[in-house]
Amino acid sequence: MARTMKDPASYFPAIEEKYGRPVAEWKDLIRSSPLTKHMELVSWLKTEHGFAHGHAYALVAHTLAEDSGSGR
Repeated sequence: MARTMKDPASYFPAIEEKYGRPVAEWKDLIRSSPLTKHMELVSWLKTEHGFAHGHAYALVAHTLAEDSGSGR
């Protein structure tokens, strides 16, 4: 059975509920971090903010895509 990829934004309601901040705040934190690489940011969200891997990955992917102009 083929596995389908979810749109990263589909995780946003669960992220807001589980981690207690609006997605916009998390994106601002990601953008203000001195880290720039995708997996560095994912690891940072996991270790510093207790994110699950999938949530961190989706949030970072969406934020970096927006910033590169490919997420709009």
